[in-house]
Amino acid sequence: MGLLFVGAVLFVNGLGLLGLVTARGGAPLNLLVGTLQVVLPTIALIQAPDLATAASWAPIYLFGFTYLYVGINALAGLDGTGLGWFSSFVAVMAVVQAVLSIEDDLAFTAIWLTWAVMWLLFFLVLALGRDELTRFAGWVLVLGSHLTCTVPALLGLHGNWPTSTGFGVLALALAVAVVGLAAVLARTAPAAATVPAPRTAA
Repeated sequence: MGLLFVGAVLFVNGLGLLGLVTARGGAPLNLLVGTLQVVLPTIALIQAPDLATAASWAPIYLFGFTYLYVGINALAGLDGTGLGWFSSFVAVMAVVQAVLSIEDDLAFTAIWLTWAVMWLLFFLVLALGRDELTRFAGWVLVLGSHLTCTVPALLGLHGNWPTSTGFGVLALALAVAVVGLAAVLARTAPAAATVPAPRTAA
């Protein structure tokens, strides 16, 4: 269920990077989803019967803290440099999780790698000031939010998440396609920035 709402917040934040949603306009959703992504794993960790179960829930905090950080930054009018450097840590941890997922669920390896790309882009835009990557990051979020969150959440909620190698290879191919399409759209799609693209959105 948490993954479903992460899809929503990534989509809205992607629109923010494209200049279609203000930072303050997206703040409430970030705070709500961020809180959800902190409360749920905390409950799960308290009830975890063993270390392996706890370890599977712990990475969710990376994303919960991200969305809380985004919401607080937007409402307080803070710059995004701290969030950007935190995002570099999240990107590295996402790569670690991708490697750990290879044997059990190759599709989730693709998802973790896509998240690693997203948070790497947050680092480049927010911490290093690579503003030329803002539209690319926005499109990666808009497209990737549904590939990595919405669709997997719906499949998982209905008990239909496949773990076959073939599905994993397909997921990897789709992840590459999403990043490629985002690069094309960032170059060719007309800018529709009716509001300034926020430096604090992620």
